[in-house]
Amino acid sequence: MKKVVLAYSGGLDTTFCAVYLSKIRGLEVHAVTIQTGGFSEEDLKNIEARAYELGVTSFRVIDVTKEYYNNCIRYLVFGNVLKNAVYPLSVSAERMVQAIAVASYAGNMKADFVAHGSTGAGNDQVRFDMVFQSMLKNTEIITPIRELRLSRDAELAFLAEHGVAMNFQKAKYSINKGLWGTSVGGKETLTSSDPLPESAWPTPVTSVEPRQITLNFVKGEITGVDDKQFEHSVAAIQYLQAIAQPYGIGRDIHVGDTIIGIKGRVGFEAAAPLIIIKAHHLLEKHTLTKWQLYWKDQLSAWYGNWLHEGMMLDPTMRNIEKFLEDTQHTVTGKVFVTLHPYRYTLDGIDSRHDLMSNEFGSYGEMNNGWTGDDAKGFAKIFGNQVGIYNSVNNIKTTAEHE
Repeated sequence: MKKVVLAYSGGLDTTFCAVYLSKIRGLEVHAVTIQTGGFSEEDLKNIEARAYELGVTSFRVIDVTKEYYNNCIRYLVFGNVLKNAVYPLSVSAERMVQAIAVASYAGNMKADFVAHGSTGAGNDQVRFDMVFQSMLKNTEIITPIRELRLSRDAELAFLAEHGVAMNFQKAKYSINKGLWGTSVGGKETLTSSDPLPESAWPTPVTSVEPRQITLNFVKGEITGVDDKQFEHSVAAIQYLQAIAQPYGIGRDIHVGDTIIGIKGRVGFEAAAPLIIIKAHHLLEKHTLTKWQLYWKDQLSAWYGNWLHEGMMLDPTMRNIEKFLEDTQHTVTGKVFVTLHPYRYTLDGIDSRHDLMSNEFGSYGEMNNGWTGDDAKGFAKIFGNQVGIYNSVNNIKTTAEHE
């Protein structure tokens, strides 16, 4: 029998794929679930049990949580990446790492086919396909849900016909949890006007008293919270998430352009990602020059959008990553944050690389590094070309026009 590696999550679509590929296509199905920080141990045990009940030949969990951070999230932090100034790429970044891990596994398995359960109406089909095409030149891609244009009811009917009696009641909200945030989709996100109700958010608000915390950064990476230091930034992210998400921080709805050209709307909760990005950005504003900040903004916006659109394997991404990493040598210090229900405040920073030093002057107060004549001469020369342009072209002021 020919082998197919199936990207498997245990949901309705990938359950259909497992049965269809085995029973209808006659393939030897090897299911693989990629752990990127969103599944608990109990979740993974249940997913494995379900896969074998469906008759797969083998099942494998591949934990790439640290690789997800090392190869992706850290650059999103370095670049302060928020798509449309709102969304920390919670799902899109995760999907790229998952697709790469599935492709690598399929290559090692020498699989004849690789399959995923994406529909034809979303971003994930493009992300998975492009990665598989790039990494698996001689492996055919099978996408049963997309190819057969199946509705949810059609999938359920097919499974019932093949004796799969599992509870797939349609959840009111679609939840995707990962290390870098949790997405929430429902009837409200299909509109342009309706907010998500309180009951839709996975984490209820249980923390109401203000809490001051300190985030520790070393060369742009979060290494500790308060007095707790962590061996890897993944643990620091998870620890901060456990503290901050019960405040309801990081809830929002992102509206953006999908890869396939239509507008999309999705809710998300991402307390730790948003606090880390904003705290990191504040630390950068104190420790980097204005032109470092300027060029980071330009390249980071492009980087985040290209990642969102499935282009993580583009070599240009490696070029930008090197630039972003190079900017982080002085981004070390502490950021002081206060948590409140549904919001947080950035209170300040402490860093030995802080460029806001009184040794050189205090803004609006005292000029220690230059004289009044220096400032007068600078202003004259700095505005010289504008003055020449206005004089040569006889540009009149507004008052003169009046």
